[in-house]
Amino acid sequence: MVALYTFLVALGNITDFGTNQAFVHHVLAMDTTFQDPDVMWRAITNETVQNIAYIGVIVWETATAIVLIYAVTLWLGARRNREFDRPRRISTVGFLMMLILFGGGFITIGGEWFQMWQSDQSNGLQPALQNFIISAFGLVLVHMPSHQWQAMRGGSNPTDLLAE
Repeated sequence: MVALYTFLVALGNITDFGTNQAFVHHVLAMDTTFQDPDVMWRAITNETVQNIAYIGVIVWETATAIVLIYAVTLWLGARRNREFDRPRRISTVGFLMMLILFGGGFITIGGEWFQMWQSDQSNGLQPALQNFIISAFGLVLVHMPSHQWQAMRGGSNPTDLLAE
């Protein structure tokens, strides 16, 4: 589901470029915040730099979607070939990319550095937090030991996964 969601987010940003472009411009320009002179020096008002940042987000989202979709295909084949290490590793990369995007990009940089939390119009902290939590949960899940995986690999002791 995270792969599909990320794909749809990236697709939406590509096909409806202007909607979220305006959001990113407001966040970076800090024009919907409290306008505190002590932090306004952080604002980026150059449209070229704003667009580069937005395109960077789209590229990161697209790459993340590709990694997660690839992980899904590996998981689908894992039942047949009994190979769970590769899907787990690729899923880990995808989930970490999501955590970097939403935790590092939106919550930390957008939310705190650019003071997005102050804005009534351009505040994406709640969706960013939701995506961060979902991705963190997914990351934890793919690293939990599973009796079924061990049995499918031909092992007899389910606790062997803990040693891996």
